[in-house]
Amino acid sequence: MSCQAKTRCRFKAVTAGIRYEFAFGTYEDALRMVGVRSEPRYAGTAVSSARIQHFAAMVQDGNPAYWDADFAKQVWGGLVAPPALLMGWLIPPPWLPNDERPVPSIAIRVPLPGTTFINASNDVDLITPIVEGDRLSVVEEVVSVSPEKRTRVGIGHFVETCDSFYRDDGVLVATNRNTLFRFTPAEPS
Repeated sequence: MSCQAKTRCRFKAVTAGIRYEFAFGTYEDALRMVGVRSEPRYAGTAVSSARIQHFAAMVQDGNPAYWDADFAKQVWGGLVAPPALLMGWLIPPPWLPNDERPVPSIAIRVPLPGTTFINASNDVDLITPIVEGDRLSVVEEVVSVSPEKRTRVGIGHFVETCDSFYRDDGVLVATNRNTLFRFTPAEPS
């Protein structure tokens, strides 16, 4: 088997288990989820310097709070997680061993028509710095679901959620209001 064929086979095997299953239903079904709060969902790993610095490197941010451990420890108590990485700490992995199913965001569990989604807006309120070693959890709430909207990308619904992020000691560290557009892509014209 050629190297290229081996790569294709391995890729196929790895991606075969990746799945986030949408809940499907009607707008009326979705409205029944407004006000529903999730059980806490816990990050699989603690906030780490490796992820902080990888993210900062990708966006070319030289803030010493991300890179200089001595400075960050003196000022913040440890390397600080970049604010733009907030949601990344709790994105469920697309695959877990033993065929365990990852728990997707509550927005994906809102029963609606639509085969895909895009992020429409995000508004974060950071209450206290998130630092290396923190272990986070999130409680999500469905705030609203819009009536059907027609956009350039397709027909669908806007789903607004409010996520509350907590450290493992129970301290609220951030809230995040997020709006996703769940839709079926428009046919190309």
